[in-house]
Amino acid sequence: MKLAKLCAAAGLNCDDAEAEVTGFAIDNRKVAPGTVFGAFQGARVNGEDFIPAAIEAGAIAVVARPEATVTGAVHIADDQPRRAFAKLASQYYTPVPEHIVAVTGTNGKTSTVEMTRQIWRMTGERAASIGTLGVTTPDESVSTGLTTPDIVTFLANLSGLAREGVTHVAYEASSHGLSQYRNEGVPVEAAAFTNFSRDHLDYHASMEEYFAAKMRLFDEVVSDTATAVVWMGSGESGWNVRVVEHARKRGLSVMTVGEQGADIRLTSREATQLGQVLSVEHAGDERKITLPLIGAYQVSNALCAAGLALATGNEALQVWDAVARLQPVRGRLERAVISPSGAPVYVDYAHTPDALEAAVAALRPHVTGRLITVFGAGGDRDHGKRAPMGEAAAKASDLVIVTDDNPRGEDPADIRAQVLEGAPKAREIGGRREAILAAIAEAGADDIVLVAGKGHETGQIIGSGDNMRVLPFDDVEVARECAAQIASDRA
Repeated sequence: MKLAKLCAAAGLNCDDAEAEVTGFAIDNRKVAPGTVFGAFQGARVNGEDFIPAAIEAGAIAVVARPEATVTGAVHIADDQPRRAFAKLASQYYTPVPEHIVAVTGTNGKTSTVEMTRQIWRMTGERAASIGTLGVTTPDESVSTGLTTPDIVTFLANLSGLAREGVTHVAYEASSHGLSQYRNEGVPVEAAAFTNFSRDHLDYHASMEEYFAAKMRLFDEVVSDTATAVVWMGSGESGWNVRVVEHARKRGLSVMTVGEQGADIRLTSREATQLGQVLSVEHAGDERKITLPLIGAYQVSNALCAAGLALATGNEALQVWDAVARLQPVRGRLERAVISPSGAPVYVDYAHTPDALEAAVAALRPHVTGRLITVFGAGGDRDHGKRAPMGEAAAKASDLVIVTDDNPRGEDPADIRAQVLEGAPKAREIGGRREAILAAIAEAGADDIVLVAGKGHETGQIIGSGDNMRVLPFDDVEVARECAAQIASDRA
C-alpha cells in the first residue's frame, strides 16, 4: 500500500506518493525495507536515537516529533508521534473483527475480558481475547503477552484474528497502554470500567493522572456510538460516578451494573460451597443465576462481561445462560490443589491493597476454620502500596505469611520489611516456595490457603537491567508440588 494513501486515510501530512509500505515497527531491529518506523521518547530509551539505524535497515518513513532529525526517509512529524503512528498503522492492518470491546479499571480487567470471550463463545460467536493472559483464540489456545501489547502487535493480532474468522474480540486497556496510544485506531463498540484504586503510581504522578489515562478510553478511543458499561456496586467510590459523567459528556450510551438503580441490578447474592446464587434484574425480568465462581468481585466481573455481551447485540436469554456456565480464569481465585488435610489452596493475581482485600473477602464466607494468606510485593514498583497491602491481608486473615514476590532490583528483605509495617503480627518467610509449603503444611481441614500476588505468572523476576533473571516459578504448580511433598512425608 502506498504511503501517501495511508497518510491521507489517517489524516496525516505526507508527500511521497511512490513509497510502498511493507510493515510497521517501533524496534529498529525489526525494520525491513519498506517499514514505517516509530521513534518515541520513553522513560528509559529514546527511540529517536535509533532513527539512523532504522533508515539504514530500510525504513522509508519515520514518525517522530518535529524536532527529531530524519535524513534519508520521509519525516512524518507530529507533536504526539505515538498517536500519529497508531493512526497510520491502523490503516495498514486490516481487516479487524466486526465487534471489539475494551475493559479498563484497576482490578478485574483480565477476568472480565476472558468472561466476555467465554459468554460470546457459548452464544455461538467466534471470539477471542487479548490481555495479561495473552491472546486466547476460539479454540482456547493461548499465546502469552503483555496487558496491552505494543500498537504494532496489537493491530497485527486483531487483523490476524479477523482473517481467521474471529468476529468478536475483548481486550484489556491498561493505563500504560492508553497513555502510550497502544490500542488506537479500531472501532470499539463498547467499553467497561470495573473499579479504581491505587496502583502504578511509579508510572503516573498522581491518582488524578492515573484516572485521566483510564478516561482516554471513553473520551477518545471508543467509537462515538459506543456503550459504556460501568460497575456501580455499593462499595464503589466517586471515581465510578465520574466515569459515567465522562461517558455522558461524550454522548455515549451508558449501561450501569451493580445494585441500587442499575440497568443490570444485583438484588441478592448467596454464597454456596462451590459458587454463589445470584438474583439479577435486567430489562424488567428477574433471574436466579447459579454462578460457579466464588467471591463478590467475581460477580462484578461476570455482570460487566454480561453487559458487554448485551451491548454487542447478544440475546439476553443466551447471555444469562452463559453466565451460569462461566469457568474460572487462570490465576484469578484459581483452586490449585486440595491439601492432604483437605484444605483448598487458591491462587490469585491480587497485587494491590484493594485487590488483596477483595480476594480475602471473597474467600472469607467459605472458611469455617482459618484463612491463611501468603503474599509479597514486587520490587521496583510503587513503594507506597506495600504497607497498605499488609494491612489489607491482616484485616481479615487469621494467619499472614509475608514472602517474596518479584523482587527485581531491590533487596527482598527491604520489601518484606515495608509490607510488615502494615502487618506487624505476620510471619516472615523469604523463600516463596518455603512460604507456600509452610502455609499448606499448617492448614487444617476447615482452613483455606490463599497464595496471592503472581497469579498466572510462571516466573519470578530477580535483579534488574543486565543482571535480571527470570526463574521458573508458577504458584499453582508449586502449591501442587508442596501438597504432594507433604503427603509423601506423612505417608
